[in-house]
Amino acid sequence: MPGRTKPLLATLNGRNQAIKPIWLMRQAGRYLPEYRRLRAAKGGFLELVYNPDSAAEITLQPIRRFGFDGAILFSDILIVPHALGQDLAFETGEGPRLSPPLADFDLAALTPVPERLSPIYRTVEKVKAALPPETTFLGFAGSPWTVATYMVAGQGSKEQADARRLAYRDPARFSKIIGAIADTTVDYLSGQIEAGVEAVQLFDSWAGSLSPTQFERWVIAPTAQIVSRLRDRHPHVPVIGFPKGAGGKLGAYARETGITAIGLDETVDPLWAARELPDGLPVQGNLDPLALIAGGEALASAARRILSAFEGRPHVFNLGHGILPDTPIAHVEQLLELVRQ
Repeated sequence: MPGRTKPLLATLNGRNQAIKPIWLMRQAGRYLPEYRRLRAAKGGFLELVYNPDSAAEITLQPIRRFGFDGAILFSDILIVPHALGQDLAFETGEGPRLSPPLADFDLAALTPVPERLSPIYRTVEKVKAALPPETTFLGFAGSPWTVATYMVAGQGSKEQADARRLAYRDPARFSKIIGAIADTTVDYLSGQIEAGVEAVQLFDSWAGSLSPTQFERWVIAPTAQIVSRLRDRHPHVPVIGFPKGAGGKLGAYARETGITAIGLDETVDPLWAARELPDGLPVQGNLDPLALIAGGEALASAARRILSAFEGRPHVFNLGHGILPDTPIAHVEQLLELVRQ
């Protein structure tokens, strides 16, 4: 039976656990000294992502150190626009850059390069062969809205203004961008599943910037399409949806997308979520990453409040967003002890 010996997979399949499984977003990365050593030896971020040996090693590092219940694939949400034909570079201190930006160029100007996804599948195969049997392997992709914000602007932005303006000014053109992202994402996640991941997460990091009507059109609708098409291909694979910043729109997202579990950011009151979200829906989250940096009683009280709120439903303990680079290792160890007591 799926998930019998894997606490995280069992939780995503709707079975409440007395001891909540735990993994942390961005757990494979810069807060770990072993990651920093490998990056210094191997080069830039993209060089690591596209090197299956390095990416597999990075994925496994936090499992070896902490024994998390889930391993999250080391990659990036911008692999999809790279496969759609945009050039991708990560500039030190500047973040990612995509060219040409679709605010100024038409989607038809891009020539898709689907073979750019192949190294990611090889990474999955390597990790799968090395994971402990009780550890659930998680793949991921960016949701269409969030990926589109980068593709349109050519870079990240706080207000996502270029994408929001295009969506209002020319919804037909913007819809083609969303559709292309969704199509590639279905194939990409399906390829990860076929290579060995057991559940997937859709990251919608910029979902909070949209009005309710735009949220329905550009977050809920394409997410529902991806979930439905994935379920046709892989009916038993859980899909976690993470619409960061959705706030009061979380209920509609949970009901209308068909996701298996919902990730909550740190701004969501866990007592509200426990009361308002559909009964029995597995939830994931939602410790403030800064509480983890603080450690001590601030961390303990925040963690206990979340655990108490979700005691009665399937719950995967996680952060409300990614772990920060200056997070002390000892505080991660403290959190693990708190959750597993």
